[in-house]
Amino acid sequence: MKNEIDIFTVKLYFMTKLIRFFGFFFVFTSSLLTSQKVKVEIGHKNTNKFKQLYEEFSTPNRYRTASGSPGKDYYQQKVDYKMDIVLDDENSRLYGTESVSYKNNSPDELSYLWVQLDQNIRGDYNMENMKTSSGVPEMSSIDPFVEEFTSEKFVGGFNIEKVTGENGRPLRYIINKTMMRVDLPNPVKSGQVFNFSIKWWYKINNHVPARDRSGYEYFSEDDNKAYVIAQFFPRLAVYNDVEGWQNYQFWGNGEFALNFGDYDVKITVPDDHIMEATGELQNPKDVLSKSELQRYKKAANSFEKPVVIVSEEEVREKEKKKSNGKSTWHFVAKNVRDFAFASSRKFIWDMMAVKIGGKNIIASSLYPKEGNPLWEEYSTRVVAHTLEIYSKYTFDYPYPKAVSVHSKNQGMEYPMICWNYGRPNEDGSYSDRTKYAMISVIIHEVGHNFFPMIVNSDERQWGWMDEGLDTFVQFLTEQEFEEDYPSRRGDPSKIVRYMSGDQNFLSPIMSNPENVFQLGPNAYSKPATALNILRETIMGPELFDFSFKTYAKRWKFKHPTPEDFFRTMEDASAVDLDWFWRGWFYSTDVVDIGIKSVDNYVVSEKPSKEIDSILSKYGMTANDLNPSVFMEKNPTNFEKNPEIETDSTSTFEALDNALGDDKKLPKYFYEIQFEKPGGLVMPIIVDYSYEDGTKERIKYPVQIWRKNDSIVKRLITSDKKLIGVELDPDAETADINLNNNSWPEINSISDFDKFKEKIKG
Repeated sequence: MKNEIDIFTVKLYFMTKLIRFFGFFFVFTSSLLTSQKVKVEIGHKNTNKFKQLYEEFSTPNRYRTASGSPGKDYYQQKVDYKMDIVLDDENSRLYGTESVSYKNNSPDELSYLWVQLDQNIRGDYNMENMKTSSGVPEMSSIDPFVEEFTSEKFVGGFNIEKVTGENGRPLRYIINKTMMRVDLPNPVKSGQVFNFSIKWWYKINNHVPARDRSGYEYFSEDDNKAYVIAQFFPRLAVYNDVEGWQNYQFWGNGEFALNFGDYDVKITVPDDHIMEATGELQNPKDVLSKSELQRYKKAANSFEKPVVIVSEEEVREKEKKKSNGKSTWHFVAKNVRDFAFASSRKFIWDMMAVKIGGKNIIASSLYPKEGNPLWEEYSTRVVAHTLEIYSKYTFDYPYPKAVSVHSKNQGMEYPMICWNYGRPNEDGSYSDRTKYAMISVIIHEVGHNFFPMIVNSDERQWGWMDEGLDTFVQFLTEQEFEEDYPSRRGDPSKIVRYMSGDQNFLSPIMSNPENVFQLGPNAYSKPATALNILRETIMGPELFDFSFKTYAKRWKFKHPTPEDFFRTMEDASAVDLDWFWRGWFYSTDVVDIGIKSVDNYVVSEKPSKEIDSILSKYGMTANDLNPSVFMEKNPTNFEKNPEIETDSTSTFEALDNALGDDKKLPKYFYEIQFEKPGGLVMPIIVDYSYEDGTKERIKYPVQIWRKNDSIVKRLITSDKKLIGVELDPDAETADINLNNNSWPEINSISDFDKFKEKIKG
């Protein structure tokens, strides 16, 4: 029996009876009130936590449907690049020419094109530094202090030599910081292709001091550099149905919005360099030695362990003497959104194959000797593991390879290639912390092939759509890599500290990356944790995994928005999640659900003081009623009155007769009152502990809060004595306050039960 017993039921009963007798009185009174001034309360808008997200969401249209899938008229531009690149190792410069083919698949005519010049963030106006308020540091570590106040500031940025049309004639262009507008001689109509070329060069930065995404690391002991090169060429901005031109300036945190296209790239480097890049190598015979080529071919069919193509011993020999020769590596990539490469004579190279969807995919790693023994032991194996697990939760990895490149202080992703940190001590030793940090960053950056390199969200606008989704699948991948893997993000308990912080320094997940106070928790940890909670606690793995995979497949090689993700998750699961998105993604509310009170009720023939008061208002007593059952709250006097007079038991006798021989009242009635000091609504997960040592777990759905956002009650009936109540026992809701999550023992016994025992005796 689990019927909620409350005073409202009693009040309703009496009011119904009284209205029958005094209906005329209410009519008379209401007519008097109309002639008097009545205070009118100000109304309010719908603030219910379960309100639908119609106001926040964009209106569905022919481009993006209400179900979250691409519409029948969905479009995206296609941009192809053909490039010739020269790496000047001696002077640390990069020279390039690119031929661009821009296909206008939109329904609009375009009179100009916007081109991203991300290297210009290092220009003489230094956008990344100038955007932030700064003052005199009262305390600073020595090295950063010296670097900040004594080092010569690096000034880089693109040097645009010329922009020409297909006929070789100059095109007018104007540069606005990290954006360049190319004015067209004639508008590009829908369905047309516009071809043009850009010639450029820039100085390559040392990426180590400022932890830049791209540049070189200098090794003074052997006078060599290791290059990880990205954002290295002028790239077309996105034009779409959501924003038109996505020409938001590159300020550093918000990353990249890019088009899909095909790449044909030739890169000239010193001929003793080893390199990897986005795409498939077209000329291995031209750039590899005979022995390297043999190992390269062997690695393509090695599924058990990596094959070393260039060994540490061979690298040590190359470090001693630099070659003056040049070689050109040729890469071709189909349907990718970007291109990056790494090059150095210091690179050890290993490779293995992994079977994904019936295809052989290459997993490989480049790393200097400074990365061993850690890198040779783990990197390539982790790449292979990542491709397998991410494919399980999304779609089969479609590209021919994935490469992990060692780079100090780096963690950055590009199609088919990424940079990762994790360097042992000089003697080769390393801690578990270093080991797992390296494994985690490799999983994360390789995983970015799926989000956003293939499911191509706008990183500059919505950082969480790539970082948060990737971090979530990273968590799943880590847990399958090793039992009890020490994941840093994803577990609900690990987001509590951030969510319980000063609200003045918290931002909703649905914020531009440039406008948040703490990018890591905001774009990585919190959305990953939210999705983990959604999977494990709200939806369940089966429904969640199907919906998540549906989203990934729907938007594979397309440009989704947050609404597309939110809508798809609901569309594929039949779970209303508007309350979840509003709370977790659109607000900085926190989870704090506690136990306000636990009250024991016993069956009684005497009305409570409150019932007596209600009856007296209408000139009634309990004797005016038919025999009724009353519930007494937390009785304390039963021990002083053990005897029950037989002439005062009409109610109990009537109740006993009504029950008969085949029915039995529960021995205990408990009213559990839950409160919610926090703003987020969540399911209430409760462990009830009983005197006999048993436990019962009940999960009340989140909808229990739909009509009262502060306090809800539940009636628990049992023949067993309740001795403990615990909320969120497995810490799965990110509750920031555990002090109100438990309740101790309470003692009570029913007078009716004492009556039953008396008549038995």
